[in-house]
Amino acid sequence: MTTTPAAPARSGSAREALEHPAYRWLLAGGTITNLGNAIAPVALAFAVLDLGGSATELGGVIALYALADVVTVLYGGVLGDRLSRRLMMVGTARLAALSQILVAVAMIAGWASIPLLAAFGVVNGCLGALGNPSSQAMTRLTIPPHCLASAVALRRTAQNAALIVGFAAAGLLVAAVGPGWAIAIDGLSFAAASICFAQMKVPEVPVERTESMLSDLRAGLREVLSRTWLWALIAQALVYHLFYGGAQGVLGPIVVEDTLGRAAWGWAMAMLMAGFVVGGLLTLRWRPRHPLAIGTWLLALTAAFPFAIAVSDQLWVVLLGAFLHGFGLEIFSVGWDLSIQQQIPEDKLARVYAFDQVGSFVARPLGLALTGPLAQLTGLRTWLLVVTAVIVASVVVAALLPDVRRLERA
Repeated sequence: MTTTPAAPARSGSAREALEHPAYRWLLAGGTITNLGNAIAPVALAFAVLDLGGSATELGGVIALYALADVVTVLYGGVLGDRLSRRLMMVGTARLAALSQILVAVAMIAGWASIPLLAAFGVVNGCLGALGNPSSQAMTRLTIPPHCLASAVALRRTAQNAALIVGFAAAGLLVAAVGPGWAIAIDGLSFAAASICFAQMKVPEVPVERTESMLSDLRAGLREVLSRTWLWALIAQALVYHLFYGGAQGVLGPIVVEDTLGRAAWGWAMAMLMAGFVVGGLLTLRWRPRHPLAIGTWLLALTAAFPFAIAVSDQLWVVLLGAFLHGFGLEIFSVGWDLSIQQQIPEDKLARVYAFDQVGSFVARPLGLALTGPLAQLTGLRTWLLVVTAVIVASVVVAALLPDVRRLERA
């Protein structure tokens, strides 16, 4: 008896994903938000420096933002699996718009202070943490399953393209009109994004309600710990952000400004985002059998950015390092996001994203706070070389794990 072989599963294109209105609104809202968010960190860094802040104070302000994000994100994950994800996204975007506009007014009016910036940073960190798990888990609700790979890659590529424009404009805006107006643009971007998110029509996720949020958190943690590739790469990200967060958020602006000027740091961030876009465009067409393994190896390219800042005062070298960083990180991120979307049950998806975020970034506030003092002891460029070595070593360890190497595209 002869049989007809089964046809391979159809893989939808980016154009097909764009045929779905809910996905288009999600894509538009996320892209607009990223445009403003690219400007905000550059403006914040130079606002602190303009107020007389040191590297240690700048690290402290960023660390408080990161700490608020980490402390709140688990609640965001539980709420994203319990409540309407659309409601979570709309509400947090509107509150973030209000918060950023208040910061902008304070900076433009001249009564801002470093403690005030730190306080609003905590507020914005909490709001971002409450909304992000719902936003990340939303993609799968807006398109059919066969379009998921293209939808993930396209969403990341569009948002990274917005980051390029934002980072490129950030340095010029700060140099021309000051950081206050730059923060105002971020606030307006949140307002516009909330309008887009409100237009999404998606099905509600049926979930089994438990008696407490703690029970929901335990269920999400069990889901993470049941997959070696998942918890191992979260642990790798913990080490990565412990060292790299301060390299980009604290030392990068200081070293590059001293040698190349403020606008150069904005261009470096733009080139980093250009690497993201090129990597994202590649993933729209390239569908490797083991996307997570390949992406993990390419994650080693992220060491090129701190290395370039440490060893060179030539703009083109710094820009090349930034581009390679973005390119490698984006290919990993698409493989990582797709693996989570394909492997995790729908009713636990927001919680898994929350544990991914908190596990990855839990050590970042400590790293940000310690970067200034440690770099002053060793020298700024020497500490950047230490960061480079840690990134490469952590990637090699993660990439050699059997579960990482064997995980296949669904």
